[in-house]
Amino acid sequence: MRVVQDSIITAPALGVTVPAPGQANLPAPNAAELLRANASDPVIAARPAIHWAAQTWTHGEYVAESQRWAQLFLSRRQSRGDGSDHRPLHVGLLLDNSPDYLFALGGAALSGSTVVGLNHTRVGEHLLRDLVHTDVDLLITEPTHLPEVEVIAGQLNHCELLVSNRFPSETAADQPKGIKADDLEAALNVVSDADPGIQPSAETPWALIFTSGTTSAPKAVICSQRRLLTTGNRLASLLELGPTDVGYICMPLFHSNALMVGWMPSLVAGCAVGLRRKFSASRWLEDVRQYQATYFNYTGKPLSYLVATAELADDAENSLRVAFGNEGSPQVIEQFSERFGVKVIDAFGSTEGAIAVNRDADPRQGAMGIAGESIAIISEQGEPCAAAELDAAGSLLNPAECIGEIVNTAGAGPFEGYYNNDEATAAATRKGWYWSGDLGYLDQDRYLYFAGRTSDWIRVDGENFASGPIDAALSTHPDFVLAVAYGVPDVHAGDQVMAAVVMRPDQTFDPSEFAVWLDGSAAVMTKWRPRYVRVAQTLPTTGTNKVLTRRLSTQKYRRSEIGSDQLWVRERGDSVYREFTDSDEQRLRSELQQAGRLRFWDI
Repeated sequence: MRVVQDSIITAPALGVTVPAPGQANLPAPNAAELLRANASDPVIAARPAIHWAAQTWTHGEYVAESQRWAQLFLSRRQSRGDGSDHRPLHVGLLLDNSPDYLFALGGAALSGSTVVGLNHTRVGEHLLRDLVHTDVDLLITEPTHLPEVEVIAGQLNHCELLVSNRFPSETAADQPKGIKADDLEAALNVVSDADPGIQPSAETPWALIFTSGTTSAPKAVICSQRRLLTTGNRLASLLELGPTDVGYICMPLFHSNALMVGWMPSLVAGCAVGLRRKFSASRWLEDVRQYQATYFNYTGKPLSYLVATAELADDAENSLRVAFGNEGSPQVIEQFSERFGVKVIDAFGSTEGAIAVNRDADPRQGAMGIAGESIAIISEQGEPCAAAELDAAGSLLNPAECIGEIVNTAGAGPFEGYYNNDEATAAATRKGWYWSGDLGYLDQDRYLYFAGRTSDWIRVDGENFASGPIDAALSTHPDFVLAVAYGVPDVHAGDQVMAAVVMRPDQTFDPSEFAVWLDGSAAVMTKWRPRYVRVAQTLPTTGTNKVLTRRLSTQKYRRSEIGSDQLWVRERGDSVYREFTDSDEQRLRSELQQAGRLRFWDI
């Protein structure tokens, strides 16, 4: 199903017009032909494709190395012998952002194999579940992640393991005893380095990309060669990439943001990317300058961490011109853009890719853009929600009436389904619509605003509130790097609002000042004001920097779960916050038990 509500999306701020998701032209009949075209064109072949520290590979060298990987994958498929020759070889990658990741993708393109990007923050039974769920035949990892593999090695009965020592990490561990694994370089050295000459179909699954899993077990989104190629072509147009551009990829390559926004556009445009193993706020600007990066992809909270670093007079003296991502708060986006001299496009984004918004010439604070006519906001009762009403400052006046699930009533767009999960695919496409699982609201002019996940409802005094607007309002506090709101059980019914905050490095939490700030803030509605505040050094996140609010909600105010983090409470009628003590915790647990609501203590 490839129905999209708008065929064209206009981004006048960048001076370009680009197709909607799924509607861009194929830059080549398939991914293998794109690589071959890059390698056969002497101009493109000589251009840099990958920068890694002091090393560089040209497009010609990249394709030559990818051919070795393709031959390796074909040899493993031929020896599989388990009756599964009807499907491509599934290659699991448990790797940081190293050149091996991109070589594996190139090898998969040339051999018609499928790469499964594995989230290395999922360990033990969760990692095993992801491997089994996606039928991984060959697992490629590196010493850094071998301890994670050791835990489940005895249950990987039909999965070969190869370990790469080609790009060692400073934190690499010794290979655990008892793991049967072969060396990747040795395996590559015994296969041919010739182009296998295969012509995969454009519909061949090139990657299985897991959703973030912020609310449930991650789902593996099927991404064909067509999907990734058209997305790469679309983003190359949107970012106006030319031959001398360089992308900076520090978001994890197992996630769609890094793959579709960071790498694929460079492959289509014939330009380069620079890699870092993992995001580092302290090294970010240094890397940008080293690689002379011109574009940067992000998802989640990286911009917040970057603006929290010590500001220097020459921060804007860098090569970046554009950043593209999602889930940045309006205040942080503005600060980041001004400080580093970078245009920021913060768009609604999901791995499924079935919701599109128009980036308008007249941006509206907090909005992601103008939604096409097929985008609707649907209530829990299945009815269209009312338009949002906002005051002059942009504060939301009718959240209970206007917030609902963001739905594309025209269909699923480029979404090709979830692998091995027909039930989830059917749920996401029921009624012939695409249900995003995300909350949002539309104003009178159809500007679309993000309001969190469908699991992020907080019910206070019989009213439902989405956490997204509360997060945004609390994040305007000048001393916070991050602020996240979530529900914890009220003794009698529903929830109370709790907030977890991370302070700027030079600030400490002032309970009196925060209470005064809350009471004077027009953006924070009365029932949004947190009853409890947790002051944390860090917050639990997915591998893609999205805060795990479900974990925060489970940890609540329980000292056994939150360790040494500060806890504060503001009782009803009090004007200030006070410390939440062990005796408060015991009393609250007892009250929940007496009210017959103790089941909510552990969930």
